[in-house]
Amino acid sequence: MKLQTGRISLPHTAEQPQPDLAGLRFKSRMAGAIYLLIIIGGLFAVGFVPAALIVVNDAAATALNIQTQPSLYRMGLAVHLIIALCNIPLAAIFYDLFRRANQSLARMVLFFILVAVAIESVNLLNHFEPLILLQSTRYANGMPTEQLYLHAASTLELETTGFNLSLAFVGCYCLTAGMLILRSRILPRFVGVLLALGGAAYVINCFISILAPHIAASLFPFIQIPSFLGEASICLWLLIKGVKVEG
Repeated sequence: MKLQTGRISLPHTAEQPQPDLAGLRFKSRMAGAIYLLIIIGGLFAVGFVPAALIVVNDAAATALNIQTQPSLYRMGLAVHLIIALCNIPLAAIFYDLFRRANQSLARMVLFFILVAVAIESVNLLNHFEPLILLQSTRYANGMPTEQLYLHAASTLELETTGFNLSLAFVGCYCLTAGMLILRSRILPRFVGVLLALGGAAYVINCFISILAPHIAASLFPFIQIPSFLGEASICLWLLIKGVKVEG
């Protein structure tokens, strides 16, 4: 395998069969389709559902929303789990596509995605706990209502912290994939630049939430813009155009 004119070059000899270029293009579009599903799911599970149910600095109102709209809360959990599951085949396809350009960087992309999925999946337990606390008569009868609400709110805050930690690894994936794209040009350079900038934004957001949580909330919308543009660019390019390949 070698790189020529910034594209994936797949070596073959007269004794070997022609490489499956159609298969590579199909995989790249499959990756784009999975990525699009992840983005749409994220807008619902990480964007819409928390905005509809969680009231900042008001544990009682948040608890009441969860108690009165448990189906929406559960739907958010289910979609979040689907996102985690979708990231596994996405990581495998990315490795298969990118390793032809640079195997070491492709391996790093694979590992960063899988670590992020592991953290996010375990962190879903924190998302389940408020539902268990608020819908169980055992807990409702065992502690004062205000304490119950505060406990549920604290687990939601812990879930947010865990999600931010997973985004640090997502950011490292974006940075690594962006670097790979810039070096190999298997995708347009602007996709690599946007993806790398989005990854840097994710990492910055994670460390700001740890080191300066009092300003993290105000910065989050600005962090989301480059992150969304970066991931949306690679998603749509893979879905519409695919990677550059040569026979």
